[in-house]
Amino acid sequence: MSPSSCHPASMPILDPGFEIGWDFAHYRLVPPPEHLLPGNPVRDGWEAGQSVFGLRTLRATPHVKKWLQLRLGAWMRGKAFELVQVTPNFLERIDVPACPITGVTLTHATGADTDASVDRVNNQAGYAAGNLAVMSVRANRAKAAYDWRDAAAFVRQIEAGRLGQIDGLNAREWARLVALMSYCTPLSHAEAANLPLLVLPPPRLRILNPVQAVQAALTFCLAHPERTPKLDALVRIFPAGVHHEVRSFLTTLLARRIAAGPAARQGHLKAALEAAWCEQLIIRRWQRVALRMDATSCEDVAAALPAAASGCAPMRYLGLAQATEGWALGTGGMLLAEMRVDGMNLRAATANLSAPRQDRSSTVHSHTKLSGAGLVI
Repeated sequence: MSPSSCHPASMPILDPGFEIGWDFAHYRLVPPPEHLLPGNPVRDGWEAGQSVFGLRTLRATPHVKKWLQLRLGAWMRGKAFELVQVTPNFLERIDVPACPITGVTLTHATGADTDASVDRVNNQAGYAAGNLAVMSVRANRAKAAYDWRDAAAFVRQIEAGRLGQIDGLNAREWARLVALMSYCTPLSHAEAANLPLLVLPPPRLRILNPVQAVQAALTFCLAHPERTPKLDALVRIFPAGVHHEVRSFLTTLLARRIAAGPAARQGHLKAALEAAWCEQLIIRRWQRVALRMDATSCEDVAAALPAAASGCAPMRYLGLAQATEGWALGTGGMLLAEMRVDGMNLRAATANLSAPRQDRSSTVHSHTKLSGAGLVI
């Protein structure tokens, strides 16, 4: 039974707070005390759910609790939350043992800044599949409402010697955040082509920029501990004009993979390949490929890569519209709610006036365009 069966028929759409309260009851959990005041939609949904479910409830796993916590936080800040794909099972699938930004082993529910937390990668999009990643509380707290350009500016400030750290992260960690956030942000081809792959995309992340999709997929192909792709098969899917450059780049990157040793496990291989992307030689050879191509040709290559890399790196290509489904990019990640006024349904993006200014923007940078690849690694 869905919450809608208990909801008055006169109201065309449920308040997300009501649905959250309903699910708290479904898992026999109690919402936070501040949401139990009379008239709070969470309380209304919780009480309605209790009357329906009684003791016939579901088991509340840690990922269920995290799912409800994320939904509650998103609702309180007026953020879009996509419920079809973002489930407790999805949160379990994106879990990682170590923070992709700081590298520390993640803890759980200890209250320390090494605890695992889930956050949006692109703050101008909603809580949706492909835009969520697990990182430490310390990295999440530093990331806050910043975007990739803010993070890049912090790297420059620290490297210029003005500051040792900003918000608890050093230059290397901010640079890794730049890479991570850029994957889920629509960029121009030139911008994306000039960014090194300092952190491999975490599980289920969707890479929106075609050139970065190609960059990440080629790197993942070499991260398999037991299989190495045939370079000729990879080179052939590129335009003929860059075959020499592609082969030169792949040969150089493959040498770094071989240097990690024949017995290296996948985690060690990934770390070795991320370290390789800090080398100027790797960056130069990649840019000779990337800057000779455009977004359209990169999109064609990204679409062909899953077949060419079969058995080496599981990946799936999506068109951009499908990749960003539920992201609410048009409203800057704000919840698009329906309101009923004098019998008319009006759609409006809810505003969060207490949020930082950059977190309320509902536009994408004018020089970018919403077209390209959506590669799921």
